[in-house]
Amino acid sequence: MKIIEVVNALERFAPLPLQEDYDNAGLQVGLTAADVSGALLCLDVTEQVVDEALQKGCNLIVSHHPLIFHRLSCISDADYVQRTVMKAIEHHVTIVAMHTNMDAARGGVNYKIAEKMGLTSVSFFGKTQQATTAPDVTGQTAVVEGGEGVVGDFTTPMAADDFLLMLKKTFEVECVMANELLRRPIWKVAVCGGAGDFLLPAAVSAGADAFVTGEMHYHQYFGYEQQLQIAVIGHYQSEQFTKEIFRDIITKACPGVRCEMSEINTNPILYI
Repeated sequence: MKIIEVVNALERFAPLPLQEDYDNAGLQVGLTAADVSGALLCLDVTEQVVDEALQKGCNLIVSHHPLIFHRLSCISDADYVQRTVMKAIEHHVTIVAMHTNMDAARGGVNYKIAEKMGLTSVSFFGKTQQATTAPDVTGQTAVVEGGEGVVGDFTTPMAADDFLLMLKKTFEVECVMANELLRRPIWKVAVCGGAGDFLLPAAVSAGADAFVTGEMHYHQYFGYEQQLQIAVIGHYQSEQFTKEIFRDIITKACPGVRCEMSEINTNPILYI
């Protein structure tokens, strides 16, 4: 199977038009006409991740975060991005990123977070959009819906302190940053992986008791006391299960393609 077939499968699940304007999802480095020897699935691409792909015999890296966010004026050893690009080209490794398009897609990153939390009746909140996929091998296209965040319900309500402890355990975080503990049961939870504080007003409008995201600005915590339980679990931690989404898409659409989960923790933030 060719690399392009794997890339097409990923983009049919989360079409590139779903990505945010600032984003650079899609092909980052390399050629797609080669046979795929294996796909290494990760959150970030670094020199060490390219080395891992080579060690595992993978000539395709599927990452959540793009390696190249901004135009490169040259390729040298000046920074890790340029060095990683050089190493990938040198060893014929293709790099593809599925970023905010995968955040937005139905069944994507936010749905995976909700699944890990055990939420039911999950649906989009905030702005929604639709994108048409490229034709498949039969010439068929499909319309994929995307949304800024998702909201879902617990089957049994949780107290705020139990809710925060559940998040620490489920996402293996050292700490959860939260505002004042909510003094009512938490039934409905709004979710936005990564940086989602722009959705706080929409979470309130959606009737959420709690809002879970990866990172927030300091001043955004103010003004939601006893209105919304804010829980910030870390950017990397909120998106760590994205590799499972990649694996499931490829396994279903591209049978026989070997998927390897990256074992490298690329989170640049340490909790001391």
